[in-house]
Amino acid sequence: MSGEANRRAGGRVRLRSFSSSLPMTLMLAREAVMQRFRSALHLFNITEQQWRVLRALTAVERIEVTALAAATYLLPPSLSRILKDLEARGLILRQVADGDLRKSLIAISPDGLRLIDAVAPYSEAIYAEITDAFGPEKLADLQRLLRDLADSANALPPADYSADSLPPEIRDIVGPGPRQRGRPRSGSD
Repeated sequence: MSGEANRRAGGRVRLRSFSSSLPMTLMLAREAVMQRFRSALHLFNITEQQWRVLRALTAVERIEVTALAAATYLLPPSLSRILKDLEARGLILRQVADGDLRKSLIAISPDGLRLIDAVAPYSEAIYAEITDAFGPEKLADLQRLLRDLADSANALPPADYSADSLPPEIRDIVGPGPRQRGRPRSGSD
């Protein structure tokens, strides 16, 4: 039921407890896992997002930037900054795509592969530690369930609340219209 339909029905929706919120539970699990990896990544002076990009690049010979953004779930502006840093450090190679000078193809460099090889023992030891603590069957089940959850959520129709109107007392709190995401554009746009 949309917010408008629920408001017209006169009901007040009681939110589930914060600790039972699916996004918060997923974030709690992600943070618990990632804190195990952060120390090793910091040892090698790379961020989680940089590691994600480097790992994705090991799976392909080269990839177009927009496809890399989709594969790593990074916003293009964030990926652009990450790629600049990785390129300056010699960890990736960038070339212009044949036939389209606007597109770049990204590949991991030999130094990037050496870095992956250096981090790999730490990463695999952390995976082994988590697997031992949680159990290999439970970990396999969890990964399968999370893929199933992602597939199920992705199969739902897109959420579109653009036709909903907010009551005046709420509109006064949130402002007159949809908020612009990201940085304001300069110029006359």
